[in-house]
Amino acid sequence: MNTAMAQSGTLTKKEINDGWVLLFDGKSMDGWQKSNGQPFNGKGWIVENGVLSTDTVSGHGGDIITTKEFGDFELSLEFKLEPGTNSGIKYALFKNKNVGCEYQLIDDARHPDAKLGKNGNRTLAALYDVLPPSSAKKAKQVGEWNTVRIVKKAAHVEHWLNGAMVLSYDRTSDIYKNGFAESKFKRDNGWGETSPSPILLQEHGDIIHYRNIRIRNL
Repeated sequence: MNTAMAQSGTLTKKEINDGWVLLFDGKSMDGWQKSNGQPFNGKGWIVENGVLSTDTVSGHGGDIITTKEFGDFELSLEFKLEPGTNSGIKYALFKNKNVGCEYQLIDDARHPDAKLGKNGNRTLAALYDVLPPSSAKKAKQVGEWNTVRIVKKAAHVEHWLNGAMVLSYDRTSDIYKNGFAESKFKRDNGWGETSPSPILLQEHGDIIHYRNIRIRNL
């Protein structure tokens, strides 16, 4: 995929022809709701200058999810961390819950959770608490924009960071099964299997910024 993107809140003609749709229009919270399915109440998130950010001033608003569900998909977005941020993007969520597979977004150097887990499975771009990303991942400095892709097709999933695939897993593989068996989710029968599912952006009490959030069905 060409990593060049249109301005936040817009799509190029080629992107439209390729099946991309916006999940964030750069101006409003249209298409998003609270993770419990209730309408967004204005707390915890703010939209400014084409950027969707968590907002610690307005109060704890909780995670948000898309109003639409997606089965096999390719998700693309840009994110920017603040010092010490811990957050994530979730997919394959249990129905009406905020529990599911998580693309970990975290300041590896400053947040203590990145040092927990096993073999880096709580670091940036990990499948949180299950599988670590490649040690060759190249993240931008905190305060700079990074690009994410998540590709999910049946049991196969890929995590991409800044144009490079840093984690590829299949739910039928022994590597995945072993990671799951040692994770905090091991007693959650059916974890990671829900399809279709909304996409979730986590509000974890830290500040994180998003733009150019788009998705296409595969």
